Amino acid sequence: MSKKVVTLGEIMLRLSTPDYKRFVQADTFDITYGGGEANVAAALCNYGLQGTFVTKVPNNPIGQSAINHLRRYGVDTQFIARGGDRLGIYFLETGASMRASQVVYDRAGASIADVNAAEFDFDKIFDGASWFHTTGITPALSDKAAALTEAALIAAKSKGITTSIDLNYRKKLWSKEKAREVMTRLCQHVDVCIGNEEDADTTLGFKAKDTDVTKGELDLDGYKDVFERMKEKFGFKFIASSLRESHSASDNGWSALVYDGNEFYHTKKYDVRIVDRVGSGDSFASGLIYGLVTGMPMPEAAEFGVAASAIKHTIPGDLNHATLSEVKDLMKGDGSGRVQR
Repeated sequence: MSKKVVTLGEIMLRLSTPDYKRFVQADTFDITYGGGEANVAAALCNYGLQGTFVTKVPNNPIGQSAINHLRRYGVDTQFIARGGDRLGIYFLETGASMRASQVVYDRAGASIADVNAAEFDFDKIFDGASWFHTTGITPALSDKAAALTEAALIAAKSKGITTSIDLNYRKKLWSKEKAREVMTRLCQHVDVCIGNEEDADTTLGFKAKDTDVTKGELDLDGYKDVFERMKEKFGFKFIASSLRESHSASDNGWSALVYDGNEFYHTKKYDVRIVDRVGSGDSFASGLIYGLVTGMPMPEAAEFGVAASAIKHTIPGDLNHATLSEVKDLMKGDGSGRVQR
């Protein structure tokens, strides 16, 4: 029996410009679907676990298309609620070299923002589950979505299920002040906290010293200080951060730091040439969750997460289509990119 992981959040229609074009140049868009928690559920199915995704989508063909997209990858969609006005949309212009990628949101009034916890039977949803995952994006959508996130976390904890949250601050959705108020409340019910240095600062008020992501510099001691303070305040079992050194929009250094209250573990670093970095944080989260839920020691789970997300940077779209064997081969050191015959 494979392990069951439940995720809760928004899935959106993604419209991206082809061939690195700017928005003003494009006369067509490439279509896919994605969202933090949906991406995690799909990746976990890809590795052989049972990924169950919970959301609300409109009862129309666009909502159905989003569900069908997830079903292609084996995601359990039986608990998705139908109703509301629309599916959120986001537009992506993929950057290159010194030109950054740009995202434009069109998600106001999305079905998931007008949601009630009573629409979901958490007893059934969490039946047989080992893990529950959500992100800081979902409570940012509306007060109703924040209440749903809190209800889900409390229900999971009451059943003894391990809970994780990816802090994922989105400044276009809410203010720092609102984020800190809500996320501080939600994190009382969280076992595993995932996020980068900016997210820890903006959502929980913990700032890493001597780190400036725009300069591509990292100071691990700053992170360690932040992790220790987060552990002291919330009692997290694990705290993890992906570490991105942004040399340009095309080339990044990519590693992670994970803390279990005793050991700080800094993974191997990968130099990645980026095809599509959207969803890379989700692919790290899903890799780490896969490792921990299947019983890997913390360092191995961290290495699995980083290897999985390094590969994700090379794959267009929101979802990580890396296979279990590809991730394990990369963990062993085969990052040559040679043709596999």
